[in-house]
Amino acid sequence: MTDKTMTPEDVVSRLRSGMTLGIGGWGARRKPMALVRALLRSDITDLTVISYGGPDVGLLAAAGRIRRLIAAFVTLDSIPLEPHYRAARERGAFALTEIDEAMFLWGLTAAAHRLPFLPVRAGLGSDVMRVNPELRTVTSPYEDGETFVAVPALRMDAALVHLNRADRLGNGQYLGPDPYFDDLFCQAADQAYVSCERLVDDFGAAAPQTLLVSRHTVAGVVETPNGAHFTSCVPDHDRDEAFQRLYATTPWPHFAERFLSGDEKAYQSAVQTWHEEQQ
Repeated sequence: MTDKTMTPEDVVSRLRSGMTLGIGGWGARRKPMALVRALLRSDITDLTVISYGGPDVGLLAAAGRIRRLIAAFVTLDSIPLEPHYRAARERGAFALTEIDEAMFLWGLTAAAHRLPFLPVRAGLGSDVMRVNPELRTVTSPYEDGETFVAVPALRMDAALVHLNRADRLGNGQYLGPDPYFDDLFCQAADQAYVSCERLVDDFGAAAPQTLLVSRHTVAGVVETPNGAHFTSCVPDHDRDEAFQRLYATTPWPHFAERFLSGDEKAYQSAVQTWHEEQQ
């Protein structure tokens, strides 16, 4: 058994410019934000990012690190459209492949099973085929002869996900209401890295279905308390709505200078100081 514990900087040292990078979570929920912040402290750029997008995409877009985004949406949940992502798209900062949520799920599933594509009904009769002319259809070889969208596999060089608990071997557990497909991100990637709120020695009497991520899909584990901030990671912590509003309304250079100019410890300290100033 191999101890796979790392620091955020260790993870980033294994990434390279030009990679296809998957980021787990959903909108502003359980995003691996400490790993994204570590990525911003590097010079890695020209990324193809695959994400059910939230502030992970917003941060990388604002910093100019994305070449292409593949997403079903980019939202802060309580703020419908991620503002830094929107600003980057409006100035044509990167290419976008926008697909239906179900198509995204089956693209992940195809990649996890090392299939080139999977046929789905989602997308037929919608503008997704018009805005993504590279998509193809296939016809069932059986008597029904039905036409499907051939959703291409969403293969990744690396994936980053955040879970509530993990052990040093790379097994991961979620404790909230939704797995957010983090297991598929890990399976679809050549290498996957899990950050967690807390490392544990064992999972006790954990319900088997909560043990979402298996060690054979994980290359590294990082303990990052509050590492999903400012997204939610229930039951450990809710989304920091006040700070999210600050993020959404602050010009990028000002936000980056105050909160992203140091390491993760400096970030957490700056956030705490900001909250104290609001009291």
